[in-house]
Amino acid sequence: MRKSHLVSDRRDFLKLAATSAAAIVAGNTASAQQSETSVAKLATDAASGAEPLSPVRAGSDFMLDVIKSLGFEYVAANPGSSYRSLHESTINYGGNRNPELLTCLHEEAAVAMAHGYFKIEGRPMAAYMYGSVGMQHAAMAIYSAYCDRVPVVVFVGNDTDMTNRSDRTDMAHSAQDVGHLVRDFTKWDDTPVSLNHFAESAVRGYKIAMTPPAGPVVLAMDKYLQERAIPDGMKLRIPKLSPTTPPEGDSGAVAETAKLLVNAEFPVILAERAARTEAGLKYMVQLAELLQAAVVDTIQRMNFPSRHPLNQDIRVLADADVILSLENPLLWSAVNGEDEQSPLPGRSPGRSKLKPGAKLISISSLDLFSRSNYQDLGRYQEVDLSIGADTEETLPELIEQVKRLITPDRKRAFEARGAKLAAAHQRAQEQNLLRASYGWDGSPLSTARVAAELWAQIKNKDWSLISRSDGMSGWAQRLWNFEKYYQHIGQSGSVGIGYSAPAAVGAALANRKYGRISINLQNDGDLMYQPGVMWTATHHRIPMLAVMHNNRAYNTEVMQVERMAGQHHRDVGRCRIGTAIDDPAIDFAKVAQGLGWYAEGPITDPKELGPAIRRALAVVERGEPALLDTVTQPV
Repeated sequence: MRKSHLVSDRRDFLKLAATSAAAIVAGNTASAQQSETSVAKLATDAASGAEPLSPVRAGSDFMLDVIKSLGFEYVAANPGSSYRSLHESTINYGGNRNPELLTCLHEEAAVAMAHGYFKIEGRPMAAYMYGSVGMQHAAMAIYSAYCDRVPVVVFVGNDTDMTNRSDRTDMAHSAQDVGHLVRDFTKWDDTPVSLNHFAESAVRGYKIAMTPPAGPVVLAMDKYLQERAIPDGMKLRIPKLSPTTPPEGDSGAVAETAKLLVNAEFPVILAERAARTEAGLKYMVQLAELLQAAVVDTIQRMNFPSRHPLNQDIRVLADADVILSLENPLLWSAVNGEDEQSPLPGRSPGRSKLKPGAKLISISSLDLFSRSNYQDLGRYQEVDLSIGADTEETLPELIEQVKRLITPDRKRAFEARGAKLAAAHQRAQEQNLLRASYGWDGSPLSTARVAAELWAQIKNKDWSLISRSDGMSGWAQRLWNFEKYYQHIGQSGSVGIGYSAPAAVGAALANRKYGRISINLQNDGDLMYQPGVMWTATHHRIPMLAVMHNNRAYNTEVMQVERMAGQHHRDVGRCRIGTAIDDPAIDFAKVAQGLGWYAEGPITDPKELGPAIRRALAVVERGEPALLDTVTQPV
């Protein structure tokens, strides 16, 4: 910087402040009378050389004290005037520490980052929202968190009092009930009218968000409740957080479950979001090994090691005489299929995939909380025993009950069953390796080859897959060895596009402190919903490797339109209209480079893939984000 532009001492700074403050006063409208008075006084004092005014303890300072008490490490936000006071308190009064403000370029990205962060760290991230417009931008990400049972705590600023609004912006960006925008897909919301009310509601909201089934909550904060000075002598109190112990299953029902499982000839455990923590993963393995039972993991969470010999394909449900369903809202879809004889595909009552007499048991906290409007809860499925409880909290007791019932004869039967399952698992692994070899040297690149080349270079490192677990056509799940809880973060919940990129950045942020290598298998269409989150990763020094699944189309939708064209006996060849992402093809390497990333591509020659991965991993290991634009086959 040129020397003439520097402020040389405090008096020069005060003169500069006086000039700036006077200009602000001249340009302000009458709506912010209190703010004008403060700024005018600053200008007068600065011009006279008086000492700077003492800091004002604003309502937002106390709000931040409350937020700090809840242990938030980060808050993700796109700036907005309705929470400007809390923004200022966060960076100045709170020193931008615990929480640290993460600069986001879109509210949907802010909430999705919090979504991904939780699934690694196990603690919520907060998000600040700008009034009605910010909530509308964030709504999709809040819905994904709701469907995925992930706690996100959203603080939204709002101009509650009409008489405080002065211009078009204030009017259009305020709402009578700002929480109404997302009430159908949050667990709870409130609009505090005082600072002590805010303290109680923030603690209550955190508690509700974290109690299984977890989910997002919203607190609306009046703009001027934030900005006004706290009156001298006002008694403020932050309540102690009293976390709720997750509900454990009824002991009699758990004992009955154990009896059915131990006496079953072929029990199957069907897990959706069974493991909330590393302990849950350990319990799942322990229960399965005790019973030598088949486990079907829907990979919505890291429920079970991918290479464990008891990990089986969903087709084993057809042989089950007892099925234990864990935290599964889509049990009906798992045990029923579409009636092939129905003239109306998708509208049939369904045909059971199960053998006659098979028993269904459900342990799920989802029975303890639901909403009616959005249909993420699946169709109603009859079961023989339904236990409304948190699976992870219930598994230890179920394990103990199973242990008590196992006799030497049953143990021998279990071992024989386990040997057959291990052989089936091995055959499936061999088939996956064979299928992975198909089109190995093809261009565009085989998604199996991309996954295999990545695995060869990360398998001896501490890695974490931070994208949807079915990325790259599910080849990572088929080829990689997932055995630690943080090694994949599951799906989006809503199956909505636009989740993966920001959720991956949030998860990579959580991995950063542990020195893990974060891998994002990134779909092309998904990235273009929120490309700005790449800048956030660069700005906040979040290392991760993004490998593009760049098939230059919304390929699932290509196939859907093709299906309709076939059903209607029309031209299948026209189905890329409205679904292709080409002409021009997006150069994702240039996009990434423009946002501060190391990037290579487009890569179309499979021989270039391995060396490119090696170079990109070196960048990530020195603490920077990197992207490889791999042009891939459609599936």
